[in-house]
Amino acid sequence: MQVEELDVFKLSHELTLKTYKITTSFPAAEKYGLTSQMRRSASSVPANLMEGGHRFSKNEYKHFVSISRGSSGEMKYHLLLSKDLGFIKEDVYFEMKEGYERISMMLTKLYASLKYRARITDTEHEFSPDVEGM
Repeated sequence: MQVEELDVFKLSHELTLKTYKITTSFPAAEKYGLTSQMRRSASSVPANLMEGGHRFSKNEYKHFVSISRGSSGEMKYHLLLSKDLGFIKEDVYFEMKEGYERISMMLTKLYASLKYRARITDTEHEFSPDVEGM
């Protein structure tokens, strides 16, 4: 299975697109601050999944899954800060926070599954986590 076929990748990509959309309305003074930080954190989740999935080592893949999970946690704080500063509404905050909590759980399961079921495919030289529902 390709990384981009994993549900966790699809959801993290979707939330990255939403992050770009909601940060367009942030104050101009935040362009190089919170706006930039949120966009980097959000895109880090699927980007690290993709990079890890293209590594040859199971341990490297696990490492990148762990980085993705850390970025998901970072996004939860940036969302809270954005809400408390009045940059996003509460309903947007709760929707996005719920999405990142789901991603964190999915990444935890993916990480655990890599301990037991990761393999390198002979034809693609990529990891195939063989994780159902991810």
